[in-house]
Amino acid sequence: MQLIFVGIGLVAGVLSGIFGIGGGIVIVPSLILVAGLAPLVATGTSLAALLLPVGVLGAYEYYRKGHLNIGAALWIALGLFFGVYVGARLAQHLSAAQLKRGFAIFLVIVAGRIWFS
Repeated sequence: MQLIFVGIGLVAGVLSGIFGIGGGIVIVPSLILVAGLAPLVATGTSLAALLLPVGVLGAYEYYRKGHLNIGAALWIALGLFFGVYVGARLAQHLSAAQLKRGFAIFLVIVAGRIWFS
């Protein structure tokens, strides 16, 4: 399962580096669709992975209510650490049109997966 979480972090990191996105668009849907986490746990886990400084208070509230997978959050953070660098490097070689189209396609695919799951 750790490899799944690292993979989610890597994908989120690459897409964050390219499009400036992460938690709500990549990590939460991935944790729900790929890792099989409940939506509240997925959201709390995503916030914890992005903990400093973005999600500290939100992650704490999810933790208080028992909706946080700390181990998954740490593995995702590891993937994010390296994935953001890869995505940022890749983005430097794409045109604005390629970035916009790639982001739009990605959003449609995620929306379709969520709609039909």
